[in-house]
Amino acid sequence: MSESTDFLYKYLNNPSPTGFEASGQQIWLDYVKPFVHTYFTDHYGTAVGVINPEHPYKVVIEAHADEISWFVNYINADGYIYVRRNGGSDHMIAPSMRVNIHTDKGIVPGVFGWPAIHVRKEGKEESPTLDNIFIDVGARNKEEVEALGIHVGCVITFKDELQELNGKFYSGRALDNRIGGYMIAEVARKIKGAGVILPFALYVVNAVQEEIGLRGAEMIAARIKPNVAIITDVCHDTTAPMYSKISSGDQTAGKGPVLTYGAAVHKKLLDLIIASAKKNDIPFQRAAASRSTGTDTDAFAYSNEGVPSALISLPLKYMHTTVETASKEDINNVIELMYKFLVEFDPGFDFRYIK
Repeated sequence: MSESTDFLYKYLNNPSPTGFEASGQQIWLDYVKPFVHTYFTDHYGTAVGVINPEHPYKVVIEAHADEISWFVNYINADGYIYVRRNGGSDHMIAPSMRVNIHTDKGIVPGVFGWPAIHVRKEGKEESPTLDNIFIDVGARNKEEVEALGIHVGCVITFKDELQELNGKFYSGRALDNRIGGYMIAEVARKIKGAGVILPFALYVVNAVQEEIGLRGAEMIAARIKPNVAIITDVCHDTTAPMYSKISSGDQTAGKGPVLTYGAAVHKKLLDLIIASAKKNDIPFQRAAASRSTGTDTDAFAYSNEGVPSALISLPLKYMHTTVETASKEDINNVIELMYKFLVEFDPGFDFRYIK
């Protein structure tokens, strides 16, 4: 297994729930350090590697590190645990899933229980909701649960690991968006390996707390004050059953990075990225956003006095499940597109729409 692949599996399999990203951020930072000149972190855990820190012109490439999860919200007298969301966790997939409950004493295993099919009335079955899904940790009362170190506020992640499908796809939890953290790290590795001297400072940013409102990006954009920002996140592969191309667009995993048009996306920057894709024969797809992209692009674009920003997305199947699935070829093409753009970018470019 290559160093890059080893990092990918270690980083993706490590839980980094929103607000509790520190262990994953340490893994990411340790991997990135050899490829950058310096690094720093902020108080909430966003990690940044910097190439050419002395240069006044600042370009950001960014992903977010956090994953959706749950909080312990209520423990009843019989020892069953009820939850609330930390980010956009999906109650529909919870029943029968294994979980890790993160406590000060360490990880406690549990399961989302569900009544057996034998005792459910056909045609009158309850669907999973936040009011009826529950976790069983093998305790018979509240006191047993608390003796394990579990209390209200403990964070909970699904227990699942990264795997390959058909040699062409990666599948697992938290590809949204730690696969982005992997991709921006690999861009830094490529720059270092090629001996490229960039004519600007490059900030490789792995931000926290995207899943609850782009909060990490807001904080770090104010601190860095970049001139340009390129964000990578995931979007929907709409070819799988039950997706609507009419409402969600037509994006396919395996056909290349998705480039988004929208108000927050600076058209001149987007055009430069498209030009790099065409020049280097990198396949790409297009998407349109409405009021906002719903990604850290929005936080960077509207930060400071306005930062030209663009979004390069990775098509993903089954978002916010434990089997998020992305094309290995797309991952490599996102890395290559970001790398080629950075190598070709002239920091003297004038982003003004009106002169």
